[in-house]
Amino acid sequence: MEESPAWEPEPWGSSGGWLAPREARTGPGPPSPLPTSGPSLSSVLNELPSAATLRFRGPGVLPWGALEEKDRQRSIQAFAESAPKEMQEPCPSRELPWPMQARRAHRQRHARDQVAQGSGSRTAHWALLLRRSKEKVREGLRTVQPWAWTLKRIGGQFGAGTESYFSLLRFLLLLNALASVLTICMILLPTWLEGAPPGPPAPNASSLCGFYNPRPQGLVAFATQLFNLLSGEGFLEWSPLFYGFYPPRPHLAITYLCSVFAIGLLYLLLILHRSVSGLKQTLLAESGALTSYSHRVFSAWDFGLSGEVHVRLRQRIIHYELQVELEEAVVRRRAAVRTLGQEATVWLVRLLLNLLVFALLGAAFYGVYWATGATVELQERPLVQEMPLLKLVVDYLPSIFISMVNFVLPPVFSLIAPLEGYTRSRQIVFILLRTVFLRLASLVVLLLSLWNQITCAGDADAVACKTCGYNYKELPCWETRLGQEMYKLLLFDLLTGLAVILLIQFPRKLLCGLCPGALGRFARTQEFQVPDEVLGLIYAQTVVWVGSFFCPLLPLLNTAKFLLLFYLKKLTLFSTCSPASRTFRASTVNFFFPLVLLLGLAISAVPVLYSIFLIPPSKLCGPFRGQSSIWAEIPNSICTLPQTVQNFLFFLGTQAFAVPLLLISSILMAYTVALANSYGRLISELKHQIETEAQNKVFLAQRAVALSSANGTL
Repeated sequence: MEESPAWEPEPWGSSGGWLAPREARTGPGPPSPLPTSGPSLSSVLNELPSAATLRFRGPGVLPWGALEEKDRQRSIQAFAESAPKEMQEPCPSRELPWPMQARRAHRQRHARDQVAQGSGSRTAHWALLLRRSKEKVREGLRTVQPWAWTLKRIGGQFGAGTESYFSLLRFLLLLNALASVLTICMILLPTWLEGAPPGPPAPNASSLCGFYNPRPQGLVAFATQLFNLLSGEGFLEWSPLFYGFYPPRPHLAITYLCSVFAIGLLYLLLILHRSVSGLKQTLLAESGALTSYSHRVFSAWDFGLSGEVHVRLRQRIIHYELQVELEEAVVRRRAAVRTLGQEATVWLVRLLLNLLVFALLGAAFYGVYWATGATVELQERPLVQEMPLLKLVVDYLPSIFISMVNFVLPPVFSLIAPLEGYTRSRQIVFILLRTVFLRLASLVVLLLSLWNQITCAGDADAVACKTCGYNYKELPCWETRLGQEMYKLLLFDLLTGLAVILLIQFPRKLLCGLCPGALGRFARTQEFQVPDEVLGLIYAQTVVWVGSFFCPLLPLLNTAKFLLLFYLKKLTLFSTCSPASRTFRASTVNFFFPLVLLLGLAISAVPVLYSIFLIPPSKLCGPFRGQSSIWAEIPNSICTLPQTVQNFLFFLGTQAFAVPLLLISSILMAYTVALANSYGRLISELKHQIETEAQNKVFLAQRAVALSSANGTL
């Protein structure tokens, strides 16, 4: 069969039809005659989809092919004059479509030309050095990032959703490590630099607010010491682990309070930075700006990979991404062809399932409230006080109930979500929302129960709270008691995770491997449940945020816990779990995980700020003893500063400073919103232009096929 010649259109505006074949025009023989029949180029271009609108070519632009010959020659001459200038302008080597050796030679030649001619200015030279140093620092941080290869391996073998869990675990480990460093520098070091801290109060010491004896007298049995280690009482109660240990020194009180705000601000900035980066990925993945399949097929491969392991890993990652797209496309296709009756049935099922979810959540919250109140009543019984093991169980009763609810209800939510008819990524979001509401609301119910005990249910005129402003008979050092509750929640969460791994997951894997029959099929290989695991991390981190003010070393304990948890989960993943049968989009959770973290941070800030500003501190323990409130230490310290500094700091809290700041912030916000809207309109127009260009290509391909068929017929 004869090979079809390559055709080239002549410049726009010509009326002579199509040009001759390339071989006829470039060969030594005489040019072949132009066809005298057929549509002209201008008529074909006028039929393009983009010719129906002049939106993207500006006002006053003539239709296709209507350009005068003089203007066309002028445009060609201008292009010919500007082309050498553009070729002479320096171009970054990385942007050139050349091999590496050619790029390196181009960069060296360009550097020699700059040295010889002295054309580079000092400002441009320093800007280039600064940009290169930033890139090197960024690349260096990527190379020293811990567990980078482990996360790539997890993403290739189990999908990007599982990888996002371990990425979040690594991020939280970094947060806790930074918070531990700040705590040591701002609380522990000032405590010992100003002298050894005093011991606990004397057993016979008393005041208007009762007495406080944190350490038991006499010999203590080993079992009691072990129970004290698990409950935070006994020898741990008067230790640097808890609030009551720190002495009432002015400088220590200031650094103690400032460390709380500094660590909270650090948490907020790092989580916001991670949220913004995740939001970019989510908007790009879900906006439809890129064709998902073609983007992954033509742009997802890394041609710099070397080695069979890396190549297979990248193949698995692309495979999981395409699997997610295909599964979600099937769900959307089914939703698009539903009738009105089917749509009504789906929404009715969703309504009933959500009512069931609310009923389960209400029962769980009532159970947590009951367990917290029953703990106080049971602790006063003589039988409980005489038996250390029973006392430990009673102390852990709220933690046990919360852990039991968190263990039972999330699998129920996972069974309910597929019945609602959403895509897999949307199901993950709903499971996360319900589970995070369960976990964080359970913690809020526990804090409300403790608040009722500390403040006598908010009644300042009650007999137990009238003298000191808090319930000093039951809670002589209420800050330490609150820190002990958070310590027990953190420790019990770790013990529960270890028990699940050792007593459920590994025996289940062994049972699945040793029993090939019906029993083995019943046990079946388990999958890594990303929503439950992620919510466990966020719940543990929220507990640390609540308790870090009352238990300063809690971030350090959580750092050790997360480090141990990373290796345990990695071992469990590779030894007992199989790749998920249904995957989900990782870009969704990369934005949703930090968003839930922000929610946990906001919830944890409420009890801490309420304790700082409104509840009177304990009179017998802590660095703020003797103050009317914890925040009162800040104004007292400001009064010791010079008068000019005092006037400036007090001015920052007046309306003369707050009102202009609010106005300026409102103007900047309005400007940012208007700028974002204009960028959004421009982006939508560019997307429409891309779609129009794609239609042009399809149209031109169809016309080329039609003309080729017509020429073949002739």
